Amino acid sequence: MRKKILLFCDPGIDDSIAIIYLLLNPNIELVGIVTSYGNVTKRQATANAYYLLQIANETHIPVIAGAATSVEPDQDVYYPDIHGAEGLGPIRPPSSLVFQTYPFDEVRKIINQYEKELIIVDTGRSTALATAFTLFDEDIKKVGSFYVMGGAFFVPGNVTALAEANFYGDPTSSNYVVRRAHNLTITPLNVTQNAIITREIVQYLIRYSTSPFSFLITPIYEYYREAYKKNLPNVQGAPVHDLLTVMVANDPSLAEYIYYDAKVVDAPGDARGLSFIDARPTSPRGKTRIAVRLNYQKFVNDFVKTMTQT
Repeated sequence: MRKKILLFCDPGIDDSIAIIYLLLNPNIELVGIVTSYGNVTKRQATANAYYLLQIANETHIPVIAGAATSVEPDQDVYYPDIHGAEGLGPIRPPSSLVFQTYPFDEVRKIINQYEKELIIVDTGRSTALATAFTLFDEDIKKVGSFYVMGGAFFVPGNVTALAEANFYGDPTSSNYVVRRAHNLTITPLNVTQNAIITREIVQYLIRYSTSPFSFLITPIYEYYREAYKKNLPNVQGAPVHDLLTVMVANDPSLAEYIYYDAKVVDAPGDARGLSFIDARPTSPRGKTRIAVRLNYQKFVNDFVKTMTQT
């Protein structure tokens, strides 16, 4: 049986690669995409998601209008230096692109259609997912599991010294989600920063892939790689944080985990967006699964197999 995934995202290059992976993986059925602000504006994120569905001839998959701002909109920051002005590096969806979005209540309908079969994956700011918890509090209990990309546990952040971008972008919503979500797996920077795609891997994909996405993989990867080199000169490629999260949702054995209840600092100040656990020896363990080590070779093998359909 194919895994049913509802994706909350803000495409963004790594979100876009995650969407491509979901569309190409024969073991996954992408049942909806909720698009929100984050790497780019909500409108641009929505256009990018629909553009990818159009390339794959999968426009029957509902694109659902998510959040336009965080709960503190004056704190919203976009990242054109990382993802490009329109989120896909040098690639721009056609100006003639026309797309339809579904109302947010479609999330409730999808939950009730699939119930425990449904996996919700959140690779962006958690504003829209927190909204789903508040609006559909009884329905969302039927969801099988949740996977969230965010946080940095005992490692440096990537937006501040302490905070990762998703949790920093709307820490109030992130803290709400990590407290409310059941069967929750968090993929923080501890593992995602090691999920590096190299130029050699991309060249192999282009050589052997027959997917309709082949024409855009190299340009968006090269843009992303060059952006990362400015901050991490010694990096051997580009880390695909969001891609890893959907891959872990498909195959949790890609990572090793610890089990603690996580919290996110949602107060203003230097610690804003900090994710933390109580790791004292006498503290009780929690139920949230937090990925801390990546099986890199298994990650690469899975990615290459899916992207080349071999």
